[in-house]
Amino acid sequence: MTATIERGSATAPVSAPKKAPTGKKPGGFLSSSNGKKVVMAVTGAVMVLFLVGHMLGNLKIFFGRESFNEYAHALRTLLEPIAPYRTLLTLVEIVLVVSVVAHMWAAISLSRRAGKARPVKYVAKKSQASGYTTHIMRWGGVTIVLFVIWHLLDLTFGVVNPKGFNSEPADRMIAGFDPSRWWVTLIYLVAVVMVGLHLRHGIWSGFQTLGWANRSRYRVLRATAGLVSAALVIGFLAPPLAITFGVVK
Repeated sequence: MTATIERGSATAPVSAPKKAPTGKKPGGFLSSSNGKKVVMAVTGAVMVLFLVGHMLGNLKIFFGRESFNEYAHALRTLLEPIAPYRTLLTLVEIVLVVSVVAHMWAAISLSRRAGKARPVKYVAKKSQASGYTTHIMRWGGVTIVLFVIWHLLDLTFGVVNPKGFNSEPADRMIAGFDPSRWWVTLIYLVAVVMVGLHLRHGIWSGFQTLGWANRSRYRVLRATAGLVSAALVIGFLAPPLAITFGVVK
């Protein structure tokens, strides 16, 4: 709409005032960068808790085949007879899958948003640390997904395991990392190290997203991210290396 101001016989059109931008984008909190970062932090925490539990379970192999088999059986029979067989484990798997999908969605969305915000490449070269982190998080994530698929086919479903699906969990694990299959252990080693590097950066980023990483706690939280990642890497690598080198038979 326009209004007119009379000046003698002439009139001058005056445009109606435009509304000031609110600065808010439609879509809610989850569509914002902060929302996606929170999604990454929360889903990352869920995955770290799962990894800790999974690592502790794997270490049961050092206490003998029966101890490991009992642990694997207990995962499937928890809540019985109140709930059907494998109920709790299925719920954990659903939560984990949802967390992984949401984590990847948030990461890809943030990466695309950052790319759109910088359509013209910087003239100055990025620092080596920044480039290193970007490659670790991007290709590390792809490596982890491919490894998880192999891991499930090998030790969970027994499709590529010498012992097959109907064998005991401990037998599948020992056969999976048999010295004759040293290349499987090598793949596992590379994948777990990538997980550790991914975790180290991810845990630190989570601390920052949640607002915990202030100056007084900077060193402590940095060290915590490194220690948690190192502990998980060592814990996950110990069983397959022990099997490959004949410590566990």
